[in-house]
This record gives sequence, C-alpha cells and structure tokens, in this order.
Amino acid sequence: MVEQKTSDVQASYDRGADEYVRHIYDELRHKPLDRQLLDQFAERVRGAGLVCDLGCGPGQVARYLHERGVAVCGVDLSAGMVERARQLNPGIEFCQGDMTDLDLADEAWAGIAAFYAIVNLPPAELAEALREMWRVLRPGGVLLLSFHIGDEVSHVEDLWACAVCLDFYFFRTADVASYLGAAGFQVEEIAEREPYAPEVEYQSRRAYIFARRPSLETTTA
Repeated sequence: MVEQKTSDVQASYDRGADEYVRHIYDELRHKPLDRQLLDQFAERVRGAGLVCDLGCGPGQVARYLHERGVAVCGVDLSAGMVERARQLNPGIEFCQGDMTDLDLADEAWAGIAAFYAIVNLPPAELAEALREMWRVLRPGGVLLLSFHIGDEVSHVEDLWACAVCLDFYFFRTADVASYLGAAGFQVEEIAEREPYAPEVEYQSRRAYIFARRPSLETTTA
C-alpha cells in the first residue's frame, strides 16, 4: 500500500477494534456456506504445514481452523486487531503485517485463508497482494479468497459509531479470477451467494475462490 493509505486503514481499524470484535467475532455461527468452505479448506491443508489467516482481524477464522486441527497463524495490518486476536485466541500466533509486503521467506505457508482481506485494496494493490500471496505459498499451496461482488467503491467515515477513513472496494468475480491467473495461481473453484439477513452482515453478494499455487511438477511439465 502507499504510505498514507496504509496509515489511514491501520488507524481506522485500530480505533474500531473493539466494535469490530463485538459485531464480527462470532459471525461464522450465522454463515453456513462460509463454514462449509472453511471446512473444505481445512481438509485440504490439515497436516501440510503452517497456514495463515491473512487480514485476520480479531482471529475468528484462525480460531475456526485451529479448532479443526489446522496449524494456523494470523496476520493483520492493524496492531489493535492483532492485540484483540491474541487476547481472544490463546495458543494461536498473531502478528502485524502488510499483505502487499510480507516479512516472510518465500514458500513459508501451506495455505492462506483471506476472508474479506482485500476489501480495502484498490485494483493495483490487489494485484500486488496476490503476487505476494503466491510468493509466500508453497508449491501446491491453497488460497481461499472471499470478497464483495460489484464494481463500486464505498467510502466510509463512520463504522459502528467509530470515526474511520476507509474505502471499501467491490470486485467482479471474473476480474479477481483474472488477477489470480496473472499472479500465477490456478483457479480451481468459484462460489457466489446472496447476502444473509441484514442482522448478520452487510447486504452485498459474496464470492469465494479456491486457487492453488501450481506444484513444481505442474509448472515444469
């Protein structure tokens, strides 16, 4: 991210961390498709090595995967979110990091679950983040990416009565699939759904993409 944008996003989520926990931390209880896809992801990565909940927020996805036997860590841009994640999820490692420039060696992770992690990234930075995800995944590693479907940008200055400065980006599914292909991923499965009830989530259509960094055998065949 550019420096000012990174600062705005980080500061906004730091300020809103407590309200974010209150509204989001138990959201998976009300989202059966999300749980189903995370179960599918867990089956694929369990025992393969360390997996990351990227853009983890307070760590609800990391917790869900941990409870299903996955070796998982969490990374978030916001120090406030990382602090809440550590408090709420003892036994799971969380750290601060920028998904467009991760302080990790190549091929560090066996999988990445990025649930709505890209919502504050404009297209150019999304492409950069996907290249970085490809870099830190092992050959054969799995990415599960979710996002809001659309082509608009929503500027938000009040989030649950907290002052923020955030742009939320919506993406067409075909465009994200194209970005993934350009980054080197093989897109394996795409699912879309209508929003759940207003009391459960923001009313937008959702997309989920399973993608894989090709194995060495695939890339050299």
